[in-house]
Amino acid sequence: MHCPYCRNTDTRVLDSRVADDGGSIRRRRTCSACERRFTTVEMMQLTVLKRSGASEPFTRDKAIAGVRKACKGRPVTEDQLACLGQAVEDALRLEGTAEIEAHEVGLAILGPLRELDEVAYLRFASVYRAFESADDFEDEIAALRAERAGAPQQAQPVPTG
Repeated sequence: MHCPYCRNTDTRVLDSRVADDGGSIRRRRTCSACERRFTTVEMMQLTVLKRSGASEPFTRDKAIAGVRKACKGRPVTEDQLACLGQAVEDALRLEGTAEIEAHEVGLAILGPLRELDEVAYLRFASVYRAFESADDFEDEIAALRAERAGAPQQAQPVPTG
């Protein structure tokens, strides 16, 4: 590690702490040459393995960009998209591997997006799963309805006469 002040390579770690719920490590360091202190943060780099075989760093913004297109014209705020992006990244980090396949990113998006907005979910799923006909949409809508029917229903008020 180079000192950011004098570029000396001889630095010493004074303190290490886990940060961001285990997603990073914060280290307090001192330079042996100029004796100045500085902080470094180490983060696990998530890498996405694409279908072509190439790999690239995971970026939350790229994942959100695809979802944003599916949410166009829907009542979804930027804050909600940011929360979705965080949920997707957290889910991928919880898998415990540094390299994930591109389709795993899509799978991690589908669940939170379904909860956020069903229409946006159908749009995203139609592209992600390569729907080829109206039957594919009907099947997915039927699955959504079945899932909703299986969820506990809120009690409807009973009219009193």
